[in-house]
Amino acid sequence: MLNPLQLIFEDEYLVLRIQKRLPYLFQLAEIESSRAGKTGMEAGSIREKIIISLLIYKFGEENVNTNLPITNPEADVKLFNLPISIKTITGKSFSGVKLIWTVDPQKAREFQNHYTPTCDMLLVQINWGQMGGLFYIPLENQRRVFNDLGRERYIKLPKPGTNPRGVEISKEALLSIIKAEGTKSIPIYWKRSEIIISPYKRWVELWKED
Repeated sequence: MLNPLQLIFEDEYLVLRIQKRLPYLFQLAEIESSRAGKTGMEAGSIREKIIISLLIYKFGEENVNTNLPITNPEADVKLFNLPISIKTITGKSFSGVKLIWTVDPQKAREFQNHYTPTCDMLLVQINWGQMGGLFYIPLENQRRVFNDLGRERYIKLPKPGTNPRGVEISKEALLSIIKAEGTKSIPIYWKRSEIIISPYKRWVELWKED
């Protein structure tokens, strides 16, 4: 039986729609979270909502549970009660995917000592002007690579004296997972659109409402 997430990658119409719409929607997310030409951290939250909206569009709101505690270390949403982690990275290199956001070295070490993968992952590789993609990474693939590499090689701790704001899955681990049988992908060309929009317009319109 197919995992429901796999159905996204088997739906030819939806695949084409993702390839066309996702760059546009993520560009809107950047515009809404930009200040002085730089994208703010809140873009990550908007991107997550865009992917969750894709799940609702495909499977219906009644089958998507977004009421998960914000303190949950991994799962961002549940689809048919199956927990899913949503991750995004920018650029060619499969590095920088955060497992937990913390600047505390002790908490980072404790996380490394206790972490094991617990849910399926949807990963978006954003690569403006080039190819990227949307990836479905099954939990079993994550666990297999985790066991093969061991937690020291699977988890990348922040370097002492730096402020990277989090613990990452290592590039070696992520590449191994992506190449594993069972991982699904949709190639996406990240073309920017000509968008003229004010990030404040919809809020101004709401102020005008009675």
